[in-house]
Amino acid sequence: MTTPAAAEPPPRVLIADDQELIRTGFRMILTARGIDVVGEAADGAEAVALAARLRPDVVLMDIRMPEMDGLEAARRVLARQPDCRVLMLTTFDLDRYIYAALALGASGFLLKDVTAAHLAAAVRLVDTGDALLSPSITRRLVERFATERPTREPPGHPRAVHRDLTTLTPRELEVLTLLGRGLSNAELAAQLTLSEATVKTHVARIFAKLSLRDRAQAVVLAYETGLVAPGD
Repeated sequence: MTTPAAAEPPPRVLIADDQELIRTGFRMILTARGIDVVGEAADGAEAVALAARLRPDVVLMDIRMPEMDGLEAARRVLARQPDCRVLMLTTFDLDRYIYAALALGASGFLLKDVTAAHLAAAVRLVDTGDALLSPSITRRLVERFATERPTREPPGHPRAVHRDLTTLTPRELEVLTLLGRGLSNAELAAQLTLSEATVKTHVARIFAKLSLRDRAQAVVLAYETGLVAPGD
């Protein structure tokens, strides 16, 4: 008799937002859907401290907070806990700091008026290691901000992403270019006449060679290195 596989534990989530009403609402939504909210923070400094102590799988991080903003807090959390996933919270769908957060390694962003179902689905998605953003949404952000430096990039922080594209094979360079243009794995496979499994292998190798966390960072890098130009 085969022993049934144990169910995956729910993601452990830390909510960081200076508005108590937002934190309470998100906690109630996630808890009702079987997601474990392990802590709440009212500013960026508290979020960094709680993340170090509680080791959450996912942090919901407001971009604009007192004491320390979400961008700097996300940078510190990801530097100490690279396996943690950070979802940025904002009231603006083209907040300029979203671009900087994606470049730092955030896995996506959510508007604060997100529906309950989408909030829970987003947390579960990034917990699996995927990026929340579809490449097309990431592309829209990058097209607007790729030619600008973020106005509050933390001083002297090291760029974790490797920008030396000479480490890629010609095929990997082609795949990265198409990733930057917003193609999904299925679309990549169709355009390059490859199996999806082969495409996934190419994508994984690109991520490893360039120290990319996910597709969001891949799109950012494709624009910043000139592989893809706005409007392509």
